[in-house]
Amino acid sequence: MEKRCLKVAFGMEDDEHLIDAHYGDSEFFAIYKICEDGSVKLLEKRHNKAKDFEEEHDEGHGDPRKFKAVVSQLLDVDILAAFRMGPNFLRIRDKTNKVAFFTKTRDLKLALRRVIENFDDLWEQVQVKKAEKPPIEE
Repeated sequence: MEKRCLKVAFGMEDDEHLIDAHYGDSEFFAIYKICEDGSVKLLEKRHNKAKDFEEEHDEGHGDPRKFKAVVSQLLDVDILAAFRMGPNFLRIRDKTNKVAFFTKTRDLKLALRRVIENFDDLWEQVQVKKAEKPPIEE
């Protein structure tokens, strides 16, 4: 039987720290393949093209167009992992087939461990999301 693996995008500030700001403001996304056996592999560091997106929202945050700009870069990913997220995080949870995961730490090594510790639960959430939603709703 093939082992179960998840593709997880961490919103990063630098190589070792998750950003302490909105996910869409990440410098880059560290894309990891994390498997049920605890194996972890960095697949790529993906530049965040939405970082400099001019938000035209009254609050200055939570622009639906920025939300699409962020998610459209991560269509191949199962889980969006962040230390914290802004208003668009709720859109990600409600309008995409992505699972959002709060790491509660900015330390990448610890964040990776938390995904492994929660693997079964995250796996189940991903299966449910993929069954009920397209990658991104208009």
